[in-house]
Amino acid sequence: MIGRTAPRARISLDGEAMGEAAASGLFVIGLDRDSPAQVRVTVADTDGRSTSRMLAVAPGGFDIQRINGLPPQQVRPQGEALLARIVAEAERKTKGWASRAPTEDFSGGFSPPLAKYRVSGRFGGQRILNGEPMPPHYGADLAAPDGTPILAPAPGRVCFAETGLHYEGGLTMIDHGQGLVTAYLHQSKVGVRQGQTVARGQVIGAVGHEGRATGPHLCWRMKWRDRRLDPMLLLGVRAPA
Repeated sequence: MIGRTAPRARISLDGEAMGEAAASGLFVIGLDRDSPAQVRVTVADTDGRSTSRMLAVAPGGFDIQRINGLPPQQVRPQGEALLARIVAEAERKTKGWASRAPTEDFSGGFSPPLAKYRVSGRFGGQRILNGEPMPPHYGADLAAPDGTPILAPAPGRVCFAETGLHYEGGLTMIDHGQGLVTAYLHQSKVGVRQGQTVARGQVIGAVGHEGRATGPHLCWRMKWRDRRLDPMLLLGVRAPA
């Protein structure tokens, strides 16, 4: 959700402080897959005045997706060296997700990151890998041929860019402001570097099937602070006037 309030107003979600609005008054908040049925959004301006809104949250419908034929090491990694590598990669990814650029690049909404694609896996579905139940899938899988250009769906700053990760292969993250970060997994080529500023529609990489993937596709993910969001819900959404 993209909202507008008083400049630099403090934003809280269910009583938890979530930063402040931009100088323009714009702010963004997100609710994760397992959000309660009601949430309270509170804003408090610099003069101490506050107001709240209680929002109803519609239940999501999530798929069950079965994927077989994965190498065992991709489902349950074994070996001291590999496990140490995965831990080190997770630490670097956590820093990427924690990026907090003081911008409002989300304000113009989001475009699809691929010009043409087929949705091969929806956000939030239960994954069963090689017959073993796993945590939900927190991305939107967009199937496209190897090498298909990946486009930045909104302006932002690259806060992570690496290749050869165990699970993700080539991975890029873009910070769109106020803790809203998108990620692009399984790339065959990463075309940007950490710290680089990108524009909407700029090529940032290429579709692949690196890491834990059975075919060429882009796994598109989004987080707002520590909440996992469905990026498809922001397609075409713009800031209020």
